Amino acid sequence: MRSYPKNSPQAAGRILALMMIVDGNLASSELQALDRSKILDHIDLEAAQFQRLLQDLCDDMLTSTLHGSVQLSNTVIDSLLEEIADPDLRRKLLQTMWKIADADDWLADGEAVLLARAGTAWSSETNFRPHATA
Repeated sequence: MRSYPKNSPQAAGRILALMMIVDGNLASSELQALDRSKILDHIDLEAAQFQRLLQDLCDDMLTSTLHGSVQLSNTVIDSLLEEIADPDLRRKLLQTMWKIADADDWLADGEAVLLARAGTAWSSETNFRPHATA
């Protein structure tokens, strides 16, 4: 899996692309939810660049097939999530990820896993900031 600079438009765009395909189906309602969210404008990513990121993600995922199916380990998912460190960007991405997941009125297992891992990795229970240490 290729890596992108922290908080870059590419890193953020890939998280959104992953949210759209993690259930194995890219629905038009998910693309509409992405468009309505205006998140691509926020992260300074043009639609054509997002489409390229989506294609690159699919290509990368196809190199990690196991018995004919694509599977991403939690370690890989976590490494992709680690590329987003800015709390405001995390919040906006997670909000949009939920909109994408809800767009087809069905929360697939892969979507639920990605949302849960993002919430945990991004410390959503503490307002997206690292836990205070005593």
